[in-house]
Amino acid sequence: MIARLKAFGAFWYDFIVGDDWRVAVFVVAALAVTFAVSKSSVPAWWILPAAVVLVLPWSLWRARRKR
Repeated sequence: MIARLKAFGAFWYDFIVGDDWRVAVFVVAALAVTFAVSKSSVPAWWILPAAVVLVLPWSLWRARRKR
């Protein structure tokens, strides 16, 4: 039973974090900012697309640089 729980946890860690923990941290931060802004009167729909526009080129640049 413990081995199955460890495998389940390892799957979700790999699924969420994947190859780059920095991108996962950026996504969590973007979600937190979106939540915080949604509690104000400012529309929050634009935060996650802006985060993608920022993090995708950065992630691709880092992946290309490693080769």
